[in-house]
Amino acid sequence: MLTLATLGMVGYGLWSAAAGAADLVVRRAIGVPTDLGLILLGVVLVVAAALVRVRMPGGVALALGALLGLQALALHAAARVHGEVTLAPQIGRGVFAALLVALAVVGGRREATRRPPPRGGPPPAAS
Repeated sequence: MLTLATLGMVGYGLWSAAAGAADLVVRRAIGVPTDLGLILLGVVLVVAAALVRVRMPGGVALALGALLGLQALALHAAARVHGEVTLAPQIGRGVFAALLVALAVVGGRREATRRPPPRGGPPPAAS
């Protein structure tokens, strides 16, 4: 589960950064500060995904912050480009973000309860 959460966060982060870069270079539909925010938060989410994978304290919180920031920018972009905010895409993004965080939390707990193999110590005695 932790690997699935990590891959989902990396994919979402890269997609957001690429969308921000493409809009910055080609379309310029949502404005330069919003595009830079998408790129920055996408990179933060990719870094947070790596921290989540190694179960670094604060990794899930950083990922959650980046996901909430991307959600806020999605609301801003929808209002600016379309003139209105439709509910279905925003709920879809929110559910996807909640799923990624839930997978990270549950996967981290499952891996924490696994007993790691002994390192550097004497081999277990044969009976």
